[in-house]
Amino acid sequence: MEIHGTVYDILHNKSGQVWTTNLEDSVYEAIRRMGERNIGALVAIDGDEVVGVLSERDYSRKVVLQGRTSRDTKVGDIISRPAITVRSRDGIEKCMQLMTGNRIRHLPVVDDGRLVGLISIGDLVSWVMNSQRHTIQQLQGYISGDYPG
Repeated sequence: MEIHGTVYDILHNKSGQVWTTNLEDSVYEAIRRMGERNIGALVAIDGDEVVGVLSERDYSRKVVLQGRTSRDTKVGDIISRPAITVRSRDGIEKCMQLMTGNRIRHLPVVDDGRLVGLISIGDLVSWVMNSQRHTIQQLQGYISGDYPG
């Protein structure tokens, strides 16, 4: 099944806020920020450049399991690099391929070198479910004669 839609379509239905962290921030500060905002990842930036993503998974695997402390570890030491990004005009299928192929759950959206959003695997799943629901409704309407074919 082909999935229609673009990253822009997903971003258009989300809040415009993208939370970031710097390479020199402590992991503790970044995790605290995630907890306050009830989010699972922060985009790591160096100046204006997107350099990676810090996720809860990075924290658990690269701090907790390696016996580090979150207060003494810098974000730059554990982020997933390089940043795998998409553009707002990229298709949903491309995003799904990037996420599954690279085993990641978040994609920063960068247009003309500027961070414009962040999409998650949950955003993609919601998009696909809504798209399928719409297609089913159209088909049911067509079959019942309620839809002008």
